[in-house]
Amino acid sequence: MPIPTEPIGSIPRPQYLLDGLADHAAGRIGLADLQELQDRALKDTIDRFEETGSPVITDGEQGKPSFATYPLDGFTALGPDGAVIPFADGHTRQLPVLTGGPFQYGTYADQYYRKAKEITGRPVKQPVIAPSALSLLYPGDGLPGYAKETFIDDLVNESEKDIRRCLDAGAPIVQLDFTEGRLSVKLDPSKGLLNTFVDLINTVLDRFSDEERARIGVHTCPGGDQDSVHSLDVDYGELLPSLFNIHAGRFYLQLASESDRAGVLDTVRTHSRADQLIFIGVTDPINPRVETPEEVRDQILQAIEYITPDRLGTCDDCGFSPFADDTSTPRDTAFAKIKARVDGTRLASESLGL
Repeated sequence: MPIPTEPIGSIPRPQYLLDGLADHAAGRIGLADLQELQDRALKDTIDRFEETGSPVITDGEQGKPSFATYPLDGFTALGPDGAVIPFADGHTRQLPVLTGGPFQYGTYADQYYRKAKEITGRPVKQPVIAPSALSLLYPGDGLPGYAKETFIDDLVNESEKDIRRCLDAGAPIVQLDFTEGRLSVKLDPSKGLLNTFVDLINTVLDRFSDEERARIGVHTCPGGDQDSVHSLDVDYGELLPSLFNIHAGRFYLQLASESDRAGVLDTVRTHSRADQLIFIGVTDPINPRVETPEEVRDQILQAIEYITPDRLGTCDDCGFSPFADDTSTPRDTAFAKIKARVDGTRLASESLGL
């Protein structure tokens, strides 16, 4: 079989949707008008995905406020002063903070999947946020009447529900976004925080069958927002051994932007299991230059020296616009990179006789 290739998730929103989001936030248009713009952007995104020849697509997250915060849309027990994530260029992103319980999702990701499947016959992969990211919502000084242990129980239940609803709706692949994995090593070099995150994810995934976990993947990267990252300075070797302890069947690894790809691939060979599929990033969303298909092919042929073809796939390093207001990557550039990934993966498959 040819080497599989998949996107990670987000696509930059068209300008009319960005304008609509600003108008809705300012009270100039209503929710129905905003949803009409989101539906228009969704249709255009899927059409353009199909034009690239991508065998698997996403909805581009056109309806999400961000890859991380969609479950909070409709949940009101939140304050503004949550965890701050600093990026290398000096900008930050801040999560909200929980102000009361019980915690429950206001929005589940299957609603995005169902909308996309009404438009396309292609397989649609559905990204969801990992429970580890949402665990950061709980305030450090606790909440009266709502213990952290109770919050974690609620979070595990809600994360399971989010994934299961997508699988039950027919999603062939559900991808947990775990960008906080590498960041956790930066915040806590002892890896205590990382191990806590891995245990939390496994608590959720252990509620699924082996067959279901084969359809569930985990994506990791050093962040990618406004052409900057939050943890590329952390040695990948500090993350990967623990990452492969997650009870998932598919792993999506940022790799195109790594300076020592061979070293990372060697770590993958050493620590990944034979039953784990490894999708390597072959396009860098925060680099404005569009990779050529030949460059993509050559990255894959390098990876074949470390990972057998039956376990190897390709992906983009990360989403192209994980937060709705990120306009650093033009929409046309994102689709050009996706087409290069698809074409380059085909070239590699042909070179290997697959």
